Amino acid sequence: MTQAVRWQKSSYSGGGDGNTCVEIADLDTHIAVRDSKAPARATLTIPTEAFAPFIQSLKETQQP
Repeated sequence: MTQAVRWQKSSYSGGGDGNTCVEIADLDTHIAVRDSKAPARATLTIPTEAFAPFIQSLKETQQP
């Protein structure tokens, strides 16, 4: 039996429909990331242990 994936929107999603950011899903051994504006398109999967360093590297590239 396949379990349904539960997607969560980022707390940084904008107003309105909240479709201006990303959604994530915990898949046990991986974290899935998708564009909230196009959820049917490609999904990026990242090993769970690499997710925090991935997010940190994104934050660092946003700093001036």
